[in-house]
Amino acid sequence: MTTVNNNTATGPSAALLNAVNPQTAATDSVQADQDKFMTLLVTQLKNQDPLNPMDNAQMTSQLAQLNTVTGINKLNATLTAMQADQASTNSMSAISMINHGVLVPGNALTLTEGKSLFGVEVGSHADKLQIDIRNSSGKVVQSFSMDNVDAGTLPLSWDGKTADGKTSPDGAYTIKVTATSGTDTLKDAQALTFGTVASVSTGAAGVKLNIPGIGQLGMADVKQVL
Repeated sequence: MTTVNNNTATGPSAALLNAVNPQTAATDSVQADQDKFMTLLVTQLKNQDPLNPMDNAQMTSQLAQLNTVTGINKLNATLTAMQADQASTNSMSAISMINHGVLVPGNALTLTEGKSLFGVEVGSHADKLQIDIRNSSGKVVQSFSMDNVDAGTLPLSWDGKTADGKTSPDGAYTIKVTATSGTDTLKDAQALTFGTVASVSTGAAGVKLNIPGIGQLGMADVKQVL
């Protein structure tokens, strides 16, 4: 008399689910998962109860599991390749910016030999844009005003002249930007400081631009390249 193990019809299904678990599939190739699945399926068919064989619905369900996991693995592989390509593209773009001037968020302004560069980013249309330049003691030495400013990035310069026509000494200053629409003060306007990209660093945090006097910034922080 043949003894039939009633657990053989359901046991491989649990093993099958473990074998194609998406958490472990990330480290295996798609082909390895397919081979593993087919080995388990063939073993299950060989050891099934001949009086109670696996029905078509059960087999179809397990094949559907394979197709789902295979599709997920292929998608993950594609996304990984795309991320690698994007990282390579970002690195090349960053390297091409070395020795170029950039505008990044910040309110610092440096006057050198009567010349300075800075910028303003406006997130939405402003009826009026007010820019105040302050010295190290916080005193406003020059102001600029613009009307009907559209959203975007504006590169600006200052020649060091004060409101009374005098020449400011070289050194560090700060910028304050105030944008209004009607009687409302806009929250999406900010000052941009100027710096020159000296080098590029890559690591776990991604591609970083090294800008003397400002620090390390990501590519997304660059509002304009000059």
